[in-house]
Amino acid sequence: MMISAVVHGNELCGAIALDHLFKNEVRPLRGQLSLAFMNVAAFQSFDPEQPKDSRFVDEDFNRLWTREVLDGPRKSLELERAREVHPYLETVDLLLDIHSMQTATIPLMMAGPLEKGRSLAHQVQIPEMVVTDWGHKAGRRMRDYEGFSNPQSSRNALLIECGQHWQPDSAELAIASAWRFLWKTGMISEEQASPFQTVTLPEKQQFIEVSGPYTIQTDSFRFTETFTGLEVIEKAGTVIGYDGESEVTTPYDSCVLIMPSLRQTPGASAVRFGKFIDAKA
Repeated sequence: MMISAVVHGNELCGAIALDHLFKNEVRPLRGQLSLAFMNVAAFQSFDPEQPKDSRFVDEDFNRLWTREVLDGPRKSLELERAREVHPYLETVDLLLDIHSMQTATIPLMMAGPLEKGRSLAHQVQIPEMVVTDWGHKAGRRMRDYEGFSNPQSSRNALLIECGQHWQPDSAELAIASAWRFLWKTGMISEEQASPFQTVTLPEKQQFIEVSGPYTIQTDSFRFTETFTGLEVIEKAGTVIGYDGESEVTTPYDSCVLIMPSLRQTPGASAVRFGKFIDAKA
């Protein structure tokens, strides 16, 4: 098992959670547990005066996770680090990857596209909102690497978005979810985890299925208003933004906007479109 943090260098809640686990000397009852600080160079470059600048150094660490990219000729600081940790990731059966978000959106569990991911999210029980999706056109996430997104593999992974960057609640959820993940997967006992379960369980989790992202085409993308995420747009065809002169519209009725981005550059995901579903875990 692996619990990973600072895939993006300015998402501090994961580092706080791993520090908490180290200080409490967590030890698995079975198997092996790795606590992994991923994009260390970006994390070490964090500057409170310019907190957005340390997401990465050269490129997004969480868009590199295919063999073609990892084994290819391209070079960057993030790729060098990904190649270093890749052999360790190959040994991981269960992964919890801890993140936070740009906007003040309620926490999300990114469970990937398969039923096994939804089932694991249901097993962990927090947070309330679970998103199932295939990721980004700009590149594959670590959460989706190889067996994690293969229905024939027993390997499984979750990516938790704990809330807005640098907020105390995000760190609290990161800590609680890490202990809960260990407990619910049988790596530690309930007795070990219970002192750190400070987050109220939802009465029922809600599941959102993402049909896909809107990928930005021009260098002049803009939303029509400030979206923070989980807004439900009732009518298909509603204009939510402009990409150059082209309208960006919702693809269906009752469309949920997932993680609208403030990083609006060509090739990036501006927003993901989803809908609430009934999920049997």
